[in-house]
Amino acid sequence: MKLLRAPAMLAVLMMSLSAQATTGPRDDPDAAITGPVLTPGPVVTADPWAEAVAAFANADAAHPSRGGVVFVGSSSLRLWDDLERRFKDYSALNRGFGGSTLADCIRHLDRLVLPHDPRLVVVYAGDNDLAEGRSPQQVFDDFKALSERIHKRLPKTQVVFVSIKPSPARADLLDRVRQSNTLIRDYAENRRNMQYVDVFTPMLGDDGQPRGELFRGDALHLNSDGYALWYSLISPVLLIEEKPSMLKDADSSETANRGSGKSDRASAKR
Repeated sequence: MKLLRAPAMLAVLMMSLSAQATTGPRDDPDAAITGPVLTPGPVVTADPWAEAVAAFANADAAHPSRGGVVFVGSSSLRLWDDLERRFKDYSALNRGFGGSTLADCIRHLDRLVLPHDPRLVVVYAGDNDLAEGRSPQQVFDDFKALSERIHKRLPKTQVVFVSIKPSPARADLLDRVRQSNTLIRDYAENRRNMQYVDVFTPMLGDDGQPRGELFRGDALHLNSDGYALWYSLISPVLLIEEKPSMLKDADSSETANRGSGKSDRASAKR
């Protein structure tokens, strides 16, 4: 038998060691495989409302507005095309976005609402929350968190919650809508700086079902008749909130008139 030369033996030994390092010994199935260990990173979810919020930010930069009324919430507000015109006397801004939820309103509050320092915030949301499987208690908890966050930054601002509407497309959610509305109504009634607007009841027919004539073809979003009804229900609340300042102005005017009358009488006597 021929002896292998030293260089050949060294090459064979190195090849053998390299194979074991790569695959592990064949007789040890549990041997660790060397190499980098990959660990999963955090799941990054894109914000579905980023584009809409950015568009609002651009509009705010071009036309700043402070001290008015901000409507914030879901597509029932977003699709109200003439909202700002109807409520122009209140310097209203429409900040409805997509199929948003109350949690989305909380998440974007700092960009959509607070920079405007509104005297009044009108909220419509909760519809999509229930459709996504959240419970009435969760809807209430989210509204409570939203209102508390508003009042923490703007303690004098009034918050108006427009009740979750009944819609034919989501008739199966009517009981949960009622429960959510009741929780929020009872909460709002015990707060000085909060109002509740009931659009739910007037949107039901005599049979207790949603009035189909108030909705578009999708049986979910309002048509012009539906928005006309909403306007008739919301505008009185805004007027009530304006009354203190209106009465104050009226009192000042009356005082000035009385003072003017006294001066006239005094002049007449002289």
